[in-house]
Amino acid sequence: MKQQSSVGLNLIRIASLYLMVGLTLGLVMALSQDHSLVTVHSHLSLLGWAAMAITGIVYLVLPRCGSSRLAAVHFWLHNTGLPIMMISLVVLTESGDSRAAPVVGVGSILVIAGLLVFTVNVFRNRIAGDVQPS
Repeated sequence: MKQQSSVGLNLIRIASLYLMVGLTLGLVMALSQDHSLVTVHSHLSLLGWAAMAITGIVYLVLPRCGSSRLAAVHFWLHNTGLPIMMISLVVLTESGDSRAAPVVGVGSILVIAGLLVFTVNVFRNRIAGDVQPS
């Protein structure tokens, strides 16, 4: 399997796991009427499911982006930062322990850095890319 297929498909696979975790958390909150983790649910759904799935699809549609070293950098930054962010956000929300706040920040910065790398990748490879702008 080519690298672009691997990165794109791996992002979609991981995104589907985040989808299930986000949906399960939403169901648990609805059944328990405890919505204290709504922020975690929202971030799992947006950054875990939507952003990862969309970037994975972009890598499949634009193979030059998917085969770029930047795609691998994006993949690892996003997949390192998001679990750090989500776990520390649960700790912050559930315990109120303010020591978790900087850890949420570190995870957030890693995810943002990953998505910045994705954006640079798309712009850099669009010029020589597979899809011509209209």
